[in-house]
Amino acid sequence: MADAVLRTADGREKTALSRGFAAQWRAARAEGAEPRIGRADPPLHPARPATPELLSPRDVPRRRPGTPEGRIALLHAVAHIELNAVDLHWDIIARFAHVKMPIGYYDDWVKAADEESKHFNLMCDCLEAAGSHYGALPAHAGMWRAAEDTVDDFMGRLAVVPMVLEARGLDVTPGMIEIFKRAKDTGAVDALETIYAEEVHHVAYGSKWFHFLCGRHDLDPTVQFHSLVRQYFHGALKPPFNEEKRAEAGIPPDFYWPLAQNG
Repeated sequence: MADAVLRTADGREKTALSRGFAAQWRAARAEGAEPRIGRADPPLHPARPATPELLSPRDVPRRRPGTPEGRIALLHAVAHIELNAVDLHWDIIARFAHVKMPIGYYDDWVKAADEESKHFNLMCDCLEAAGSHYGALPAHAGMWRAAEDTVDDFMGRLAVVPMVLEARGLDVTPGMIEIFKRAKDTGAVDALETIYAEEVHHVAYGSKWFHFLCGRHDLDPTVQFHSLVRQYFHGALKPPFNEEKRAEAGIPPDFYWPLAQNG
């Protein structure tokens, strides 16, 4: 199932497949089944639609969020992040299936992939309501870099994707919500508030399973997190941090502040 999602290019088709598979998983689990975890050979890069054009971060045009065009660009950027998140969550299932994990690990990431699929579609709906669509603007080419860098490192993937990149979403989403409140765009506000509420769980899944693996290997979680982020994340973590939501997701300040201060 994970492999099939990763090999589907069109965003709406990818997310429809993702949500269908997640519903099948939930139905099986509700009946008390514990599905057999297979093996896959997922692609190094997931299939992608022909558009948007992917550019280096420094080449992506910057637009003022106070304008309608700027708000469309912001929605487009979030849609791009959410589509990558769908693939990241299915990839962490397929990529590391050789590592014996409790069935709850799969429950969590299937749920996260399902919610990211919903988030992508919410952003696409907002774009279409504004007279645009996903693919109309260029997008960030570096979104998959963390997956490439951690292709052989399970703990590295957990540290960098949910616990750094998705945690960053907790920091910046409240500001985005305010932009759309000022513009009286209630559809975008509702969509972003849904994303904000559900992303906390995805960060928490990362923290939970990172700590699980640290316990399995008798490692200090804080020391291990700092080591892996310095190895795989390019640059220092940037404040301000949403300390309340990060704590809710199981990431205490001593995980991220030293990385912001020391790089």
